[in-house]
Amino acid sequence: MGNCLICNRISMIKEGSNKYFVAELETGYVVIGDHQYFEGYALFLCKEHKNELHELDSDYKQKFLVEMSKVSEAVYKAFKPDKLNYELLGNGDSHMHWHIFPRRLTEPNPKSPVWWTPKEIMYSESVKPSNDALEELKNRLLKELGKII
Repeated sequence: MGNCLICNRISMIKEGSNKYFVAELETGYVVIGDHQYFEGYALFLCKEHKNELHELDSDYKQKFLVEMSKVSEAVYKAFKPDKLNYELLGNGDSHMHWHIFPRRLTEPNPKSPVWWTPKEIMYSESVKPSNDALEELKNRLLKELGKII
C-alpha cells in the first residue's frame, strides 16, 4: 500500500494537506479532480484498500455504492451536466475509486468516452483549476452533498 496513489491521497486528506478534498463519508472520501477538462469532475475514494467490489463486506459494499450514488447526485445538482459518466476501473490505480464525469453536449466529442480525449488535453496544465476556482468547485459540491447526505 505504500506506493498506492489512492492511499497516498487519503493520507494527505487525513493530514489536512489534500487541497482537492471535499468531504468524508462513511465509506469514502469525496474529492474534486486535479484537472477539470470536464467541469465538476469528482472522485469517490474507498476508505478500504480493496481492488474489487466483491472484496468488500456485503454491508460495506452496499453502503459504498449508495454513497457513490449520493455523491454522483450531488455532482449532477452542483454542475448541471447533460449526462454523468461513472467509472470504477482500477487498471492503473487498483485501489477502488469512482470517477464521476459531468458531460455536456457542448464538448467537442460529447458522445465519446472520456478516455478518448487526448491525455495532453485532458491533463493539461490549462485545465487545472486555480485555487479560487478550486474553492468554488468544492463549495458547490459540498453544498449539494449537504442537502443529500
